[in-house]
Amino acid sequence: MLDAIIILSFIAAGAGIGFYFIDLLPDWALAQVTNLQGLRSVTAGFGAVGGIAVGLFVQTAYRRLERKVREMPVEVLLTRAVGLVLGLLIANLMLAPIFLLPIPTDFSFIKPLAAVLGSVMFAFSGITLADTHGRAFLRLINPHTVETLLVAEGTLKPAATKILDTSCIIDGRIEELLGTGFIEGQILVPQFVLRELQQVADASNDQKRVRGRRGLEILNRMKTSYSERIVIHSADYEDVPTVDAKLVRLAQEINGTLLSNDYNLSKVASLQKVPVLNINDIAQAIRPSYLPGDNLDIKILKEGKEPSQGVGYLDDGTLVVVEEGSRYVGSELRVIVTSALQTSAGRMIFARPQAVDVISH
Repeated sequence: MLDAIIILSFIAAGAGIGFYFIDLLPDWALAQVTNLQGLRSVTAGFGAVGGIAVGLFVQTAYRRLERKVREMPVEVLLTRAVGLVLGLLIANLMLAPIFLLPIPTDFSFIKPLAAVLGSVMFAFSGITLADTHGRAFLRLINPHTVETLLVAEGTLKPAATKILDTSCIIDGRIEELLGTGFIEGQILVPQFVLRELQQVADASNDQKRVRGRRGLEILNRMKTSYSERIVIHSADYEDVPTVDAKLVRLAQEINGTLLSNDYNLSKVASLQKVPVLNINDIAQAIRPSYLPGDNLDIKILKEGKEPSQGVGYLDDGTLVVVEEGSRYVGSELRVIVTSALQTSAGRMIFARPQAVDVISH
């Protein structure tokens, strides 16, 4: 019903504008018209057609806005409404002196133009500030909530903004981490990182070019899936020569956290007291630990250094050395862990075949 009212209202308005538009024509033009009522009917018809188009557009935009408002959390809706009202109030207070100025008649359009532009600008600024500081505003309204008490005593801390490194984007695992929900806060992609990614994608080396294009595809997917969290920032530092140094400086200025899998960048950032989340460290930390006596199903891929050894790999790339496993090359075998060794190159697991048959495929 509401849709029909919106469209019919614009049809009526368009027809009315077309009908009375004739009165705005100069007298010399009206003198050449033989059938004034017929011309009014024609212009009214064109106005009605235009009203249908505008009405359909407004109706679609209204339904889209209504759907977004319904999906919006109550606290966001409240803070945005207050931000809008405060923005319009400030706009009226600041624009009041302009209406008292003696402006010549030829420039009288300046007053309504300033009123419209100022209202739109301050209203948008109020909504933006509400999105940024909305939770703090709600805490002022209701200072006795649990969240307010935790913030006051320093227990509750806001999630730090994460800054993506080029290597982290190309690696691709950050996309899966975002999907799990373990990475919180805004994700910032500086413009200089995006530039470096484009340079890698345009490199003459085929391998680099493939990696760069893969990184751009991953970033585009993340921007589509997490449009409110992924922000392309224009920050740049002309006086800083390298991208790594720019990342560290940006993280220092905004108190952000670096997301990277670059070992050297992680060490340099840590030395400068910049928090770093290294994707490799995260992957290492979540690897399952195996103790002596645990059972594993492993496919023996090749012989080991010793004639009797067989070698296989877990899904996470961990090397498994199986004693007396050389004769099972090409087969999947159930083994018992005897020991594990952590080396600079990674983790190694030593095992021996269980006293059962080879697992059939």
